[in-house]
Amino acid sequence: MAPRSFWKGYLKLSLVTCPVAMTPATSDSGRLRFHTLNRTTGNRVVQQYVDAGTGKPVAEEDEAKGYPRGEDDHVLLEDDEIDAVALESTRTIDIERFVPQGSIGWIWYDKPHLLVPNDKVGEEAFAVIREAMRETGMAGIARLVLYRRERAVLLRPCGKGIVLWTLRYGDEVRPEGEYFARLEDKKVDRDLLKLVEKLIEARKADWTPELVADPVQERLVDIIEAKRKGRKPPKKPAAPKDRPDNVVNIMDALKRSIAAEKRR
Repeated sequence: MAPRSFWKGYLKLSLVTCPVAMTPATSDSGRLRFHTLNRTTGNRVVQQYVDAGTGKPVAEEDEAKGYPRGEDDHVLLEDDEIDAVALESTRTIDIERFVPQGSIGWIWYDKPHLLVPNDKVGEEAFAVIREAMRETGMAGIARLVLYRRERAVLLRPCGKGIVLWTLRYGDEVRPEGEYFARLEDKKVDRDLLKLVEKLIEARKADWTPELVADPVQERLVDIIEAKRKGRKPPKKPAAPKDRPDNVVNIMDALKRSIAAEKRR
C-alpha cells in the first residue's frame, strides 16, 4: 500500500496544469524513538519556552520572532510581516526554468520527494511534462513552500513519476575551492595506483540497502528486547582502534592489504 501523501497541489508549466500529490522519498519511521522521563517519578518530561531573564514560562501568544542586531537587542517581526514576503501560492509548483540534469552538483541536493498525478484527468499532462524532461535531459526549477519555509526545488523524471528535490540556498553551501586550495597537485605513482585498484576490485560489490544498515539501531533493539525479558543486556562490542598503525612504506602496506584480502 502506497504511503499517504503529505502534500497535494498542482504542477504547472506555462498554461499546462495538473493536480499532483507528493510524499517524502525517505522515512525515519523505522528508527527507535525515546521519550525523556523523570527518573524519580517515571513521568514524561514536557518542554516549554522560558524567559531567559525572569525564568518564567512564556505563553504561546507572547512568543515573537526577533532578528539580533546587538546584545539583548532585537528587531521584532510579526507573523503577517513574514507572510507578506512569502510566495503568493503555496500549493502550485510553477516550473520557471530548465537546466541540464547533470549541471547541479550533489552538494545542492537536500531532501527528495516523490511526485505523482493526483487524478486520472491530469495523468496525461503529468506524463507529457515528465517525458519532455527525460527526452531533453533537462530538470525543472521551481519554488515551493515546504516545512514552513519557501524553498527552491528541482524536478527530475524518475520511472513513471517525478522526483522533487528541495535545494539548499547559496549561503548554505561552502565553496569547496577554499578548502581544497591548499592541497598540492601531486603526481600519483602508477605502481601504487595499480595496487589500490586491486584493493577496490577485491572489495567491489553490487549495491544493496544492507550496505547502509544501522548497526547501532540493531544493538539498541537487542538491549531493549533483553530488558523486556528480564535478561542482562548484551555486552558492548570491542571498539575499533582510534588510530591506525603507522605506515612507513605505502607500497608494503598495500601489498599486505592485498594479501589479507586474498586470505579473506
